[in-house]
Amino acid sequence: MNDSQLIREIKDGRIELYSLLIERYEKKIHLFIMHMLKPYGYEGLAEDLCQETFYKAYKSLQSFRDVEATFSTWLYTIARNTVLSELRKSKNKELFLEDSYSIPKVALEKLPEQELLKNEREHLVRQAINNLPEKQRSALILREYEQLDYKEIAHILDASVSSVKSLLFRGRANVKTQLESYFVDYIAMESNKG
Repeated sequence: MNDSQLIREIKDGRIELYSLLIERYEKKIHLFIMHMLKPYGYEGLAEDLCQETFYKAYKSLQSFRDVEATFSTWLYTIARNTVLSELRKSKNKELFLEDSYSIPKVALEKLPEQELLKNEREHLVRQAINNLPEKQRSALILREYEQLDYKEIAHILDASVSSVKSLLFRGRANVKTQLESYFVDYIAMESNKG
């Protein structure tokens, strides 16, 4: 069954089918929430906020109309609003924790130089994305990590498609600007080796 068929069945009283929607979207919504929380160091809240998202969606399912948006777009919107609400409640919004999940769990001296450089570049890119204003960061995450199209992103961010394109352009430009000095230094270092 597709999402629309499932939702019709759930609205008609077959609430046990909601678990199928959760299975379809839980990993993606959890990952999206993790990306949103990461700049603030609140990744530990991701599981709770994911569950809260699905709970809110279930409670509001009767008002969902698939002529206005797809279920996934509607769900991402609920997830985003849930995270933003939680961040507003939090007192330490500017707390940034180390990006430890992507660094291999072996001693640094055992890693080859190329692996170190790759990890450093990935860390710098993530850090640059984390430094973006919230709407630019959300748009970039939804486009690059979640592979959503402009229309879906516009619906989630409650913006026009042209605004989304502008947010993505400015977000990418900001990331590039933040990383420019690193890559200039890296190229200079590499050319001095030769």
